[in-house]
Amino acid sequence: MLLGFKTQLKLNQTQRQQLARHAGVARHAYNWGNDLCLAILDNNKSCSDSEKIKFPTAIDLHKWLNKLVKPDNQWYYEVSKCAPQFALRHLASAWLDCFRKKKKRPKFKKKGRHDSFTLDGTIRILSSHLIQVPVIGKVKTYERLPTIYQPKNITISREADRWFISFRIEVGSIATDKEIDVVGIDLGVKTLATLSTGEVFEVAYSYKKLSAKLAKLQRELNRKSFCSSNSKKAKLKVQKLHRIIANLRKDTLHKLTSHLSKNHAVNVIEDLNVSGMMANHKLAKAIADMGFYEFRRQLEYKSKLYGSKLVIVDRFYPSSKTCSNCGEKKDSLLLSERVFCCEKCHYQAR
Repeated sequence: MLLGFKTQLKLNQTQRQQLARHAGVARHAYNWGNDLCLAILDNNKSCSDSEKIKFPTAIDLHKWLNKLVKPDNQWYYEVSKCAPQFALRHLASAWLDCFRKKKKRPKFKKKGRHDSFTLDGTIRILSSHLIQVPVIGKVKTYERLPTIYQPKNITISREADRWFISFRIEVGSIATDKEIDVVGIDLGVKTLATLSTGEVFEVAYSYKKLSAKLAKLQRELNRKSFCSSNSKKAKLKVQKLHRIIANLRKDTLHKLTSHLSKNHAVNVIEDLNVSGMMANHKLAKAIADMGFYEFRRQLEYKSKLYGSKLVIVDRFYPSSKTCSNCGEKKDSLLLSERVFCCEKCHYQAR
């Protein structure tokens, strides 16, 4: 199976400028293509069928980019040709998802927010901490690289002031000894996960713990003059704290999902309607801090990796109202009832 490998790059100032230049070109190409697609859609609304313009593919966008944009913007030739090419591919894929009603319309990219670009070509892992990238050259990493794999393409992204490289590697499944055959997992807000065995995993509360500090930094950013040097420094502090919050949440989820997939043969979870749960404004912040979707995503691929099985229970199945001892079903169950008490057999369970 394919797994993603992501690690931080160890860069000098020249390499940082090169990466920022690549990300800027990819962002410009994406925004230019998105603006062109929107103009074509607006034009087709007021035209007859014979006068309508065909919606462009990624190849069409790349051809028009070479003819219309590159001659007037010579800084396109300072970076790899793959950066704008892959940006237009991602744009075409985003519009395809929009037409299939899987996602909303693609938005324009903003500088300094989710900066990234994709490259292919001459990519070689030279040693355990050195990788060769097209145009940019040899770059170092803090973490050891899998030298037995040679990636076909890479994605370089920025988080606050750090740059990361990611690519896919082929790995085989790792069978582990399972301590428990079947376990049910109940996700919650007070406790992240409660197992049917009675084991409880507490919440990291990464956002809740640092929300006061984040609010203070955001107030300081709001008081700075727009696009000033102090504004950029304050913005970087906010981005760093957001990265810390995200890393704390990821660390908790990775440890939990690894434990479940390695030590349990069958994991049973509920198909939660996370977007519907987020509509409750009293609980939305706490639910978002849990990372329920990320928990399920990690458990799905780790179950395949470690040879376990994941069972998704239908969201309308009354698992919380049904007694696990005698099968009696309650008519209603309040959110404040943290302990289930069966009225028929008097069995109690959390």
